[in-house]
Amino acid sequence: MVGVGAPLCVQCGTRSNPCRCKVVGPTVGFVAFAVAAVVEWPLGAFVYIFRHRKGRRIMAHPATVVYPSVTNAIPI
Repeated sequence: MVGVGAPLCVQCGTRSNPCRCKVVGPTVGFVAFAVAAVVEWPLGAFVYIFRHRKGRRIMAHPATVVYPSVTNAIPI
């Protein structure tokens, strides 16, 4: 059983902590992104049928708002 588990995201080269690497923030951000995407992408696709710009904004929300907000909130 190799490779079973949660994804691990690493972001190096940041200046938000002394180690200059972030592991927890990007990983939790990815999980939050995935949860938001499961809800918002089907909803955005449905709204896109009637209001194109609003549907695109809904589908882009996990990538443009959720992931960066969660990743930047956790400095390690």
